[in-house]
Amino acid sequence: MPRDEDAQITTQTPPRQTIVWPVLFAISFCHVLNDLIQALVPAIYPLLKDSFGLDFAQIGMITLAWQLTASLFQPVVGLVADRKPMPYSLASGMIFTLAGLLLAAFASSYAMLIVAVAAIGVGSAIFHPESSRIARLASAGQYGLGQSVFQVGGNLGSALGPLAAAFLILPFGQLALGWFGLAAVLAGLILFRIGGWYATHLQERAKRPARPRRDWGFSRAKVATCLAILISLSFSKSFYTASISSFLQFYMMDRFAVDTHDAQMFLFLFTGAVALGTFFGGPIGDRFGRKVVMLASVLGALPFTLALPYADLFWSGVLIVIIGLIVASTFSVILVYAQDLLPGRTGLVSGIFLGLAFGLSGVGAAVLGKVADLTSISFVFSICSWLPAIGLLIFFLPDLRQEVRS
Repeated sequence: MPRDEDAQITTQTPPRQTIVWPVLFAISFCHVLNDLIQALVPAIYPLLKDSFGLDFAQIGMITLAWQLTASLFQPVVGLVADRKPMPYSLASGMIFTLAGLLLAAFASSYAMLIVAVAAIGVGSAIFHPESSRIARLASAGQYGLGQSVFQVGGNLGSALGPLAAAFLILPFGQLALGWFGLAAVLAGLILFRIGGWYATHLQERAKRPARPRRDWGFSRAKVATCLAILISLSFSKSFYTASISSFLQFYMMDRFAVDTHDAQMFLFLFTGAVALGTFFGGPIGDRFGRKVVMLASVLGALPFTLALPYADLFWSGVLIVIIGLIVASTFSVILVYAQDLLPGRTGLVSGIFLGLAFGLSGVGAAVLGKVADLTSISFVFSICSWLPAIGLLIFFLPDLRQEVRS
């Protein structure tokens, strides 16, 4: 299908069209299952560290292999899908996820672990660009809301991952990873049904006259500058999130001498707060403007990230929740802002930014793991506390709402 068709389906939907809630909730639920599986990888790091005798640098390399595959493949999948939508690719991607899970469950060497998490990353790369497009289509023009519902599914899955690891994998061991293959199978079946809706939707859209793409009147240099700022914001968010998701458990055990189970609960607090923050960010962006939400997130999170390395056990838990709520509110907003900035490139933009989040987190985990080996986990948290300040570059972004009014 030609690229113009994607321009047709990504322009503003007529106001009378209603949100397709069954599809939006279904794709969000599949995001729960997909990211629950993804979240099992960092959640079992303490188990893998003991079983395979890994150091922090090797743990960081596992995260790098897992997330870098997703980062590299997602823009490619999105670009191809912009030119030729692939309604049933979502279901096929779960095959890679299932294979990675089973390989990880029976892995007997560090090399096998790397291959397993890379396969899980490929499954994620196939899932995210087209599922993000489906959420946009089903949102009937309320793109921030649609992306928030979709993204909150992923964050909920990420929040459930540590709990699943704490209560199912840590007590029963590495082989228990195989049980989660059932989640991959269930997601594949649902995604096959969603693919049918998507295919029908594309056929109906093809019969209608294509609407022209919105032209903001920006030069290529200005668009490139805006994208660079958005990427910088994604960098600060993802790099900081990597320090939490990959090393929070070790930080809590090292600084406060809590056991592994209690450390998992702190990770759950953070990921749960991220899920909640993601839900509210998109609708608020629809109402008040995406730039406003991004600025509020950066300025609001920085004092709390700077305070975290100096907090006691109780206040660390409180700050982790507050940081998760504030930082997560920007992700849907960043994605929709970029999609609005580049109409007709929904798949490519989704692949770049969703893949970028994975890739930057992977690079961050590898770098931070090496720094932690050379210094300490506490030092890593101290230097990362300044990362949200990069988001002050948002001041240089145009307000697209004002561009519409002018």
